Amino acid sequence: MARVELYTTAWCPFCIRAKRLLDSKNVSYEDTDVDRDPQQRLVMQQRGGARTVPQIFINGHPIGGCDELYALERAGELDSLLSADSGE
Repeated sequence: MARVELYTTAWCPFCIRAKRLLDSKNVSYEDTDVDRDPQQRLVMQQRGGARTVPQIFINGHPIGGCDELYALERAGELDSLLSADSGE
C-alpha cells in the first residue's frame, strides 16, 4: 500500500475535501496540521515547493493539492497510485 502524507489545516475546506476522498477509498494517511506546528509548514514548502494547503504526497512524491487529487481520480489514475508499494 502507498504511503500517503497530507499537510493540512483544520479549517481549510480543500483539506477537508481531500481527506473525504481518501477516507471514501479507505486509505490511511499521515495528516500534519501546519497550524499546530509552524516548522512543518517550512518542511512542506521545501518538499513540494508550494505554500498552500493541502499538500499531498504519495510515496514521497508531491502530487499537489485537492484539485490535483481529484483530477487524478477523474482520470482513473488515483487508485493505481494508492495501491503502489511504498518501498518501505
